[in-house]
Amino acid sequence: MDNFIAIDVETANNQPTSICAIGAVLVIDGIIKSTFYELVRPEPNWYIRYFSTSIHGIYPNDTENCSGFSLVWSRMADTFAAYGADMETIPFVAHNKSFDEKCIRACHRIYSMTWPDNPFFCTLSAARRSIRRADIGGSYSLPCVANYLGIPFDNHHNAQADALACAKIAMCLL
Repeated sequence: MDNFIAIDVETANNQPTSICAIGAVLVIDGIIKSTFYELVRPEPNWYIRYFSTSIHGIYPNDTENCSGFSLVWSRMADTFAAYGADMETIPFVAHNKSFDEKCIRACHRIYSMTWPDNPFFCTLSAARRSIRRADIGGSYSLPCVANYLGIPFDNHHNAQADALACAKIAMCLL
């Protein structure tokens, strides 16, 4: 697959609509062309302390003056359109797509946006299909798959870092 957007979201609480950060990487003709990262005011706008302190480090004061999902999504679409990417048709890729797709679809619903029903691929599933569990050390987490493939990766659960690692994994496995 040569053209896609690798995408990752972080949430503020256990509601799929509570996206508080989005990171995305545009790949065209097998080359990373652009990246996008923005904090998002979550909906509902409350945080579970565990998410902030143990997972992604984003706090209520970080997002209190940020735009909601619909404006952030629009800015991302404009950013990638400059490179010829059509957000209505380009495939998406995520590591554990079931989580990211569920959250993005939920936000499209809550903001009355039309989901374009783009193809959505999963690097987690691809890794499970193509890498033996014994070879990878038993875990198909994003850091473990990146490490196995020799992809430099740090800052796990930063949406931009995760999207970049996912893009590089997709270029290897998809």
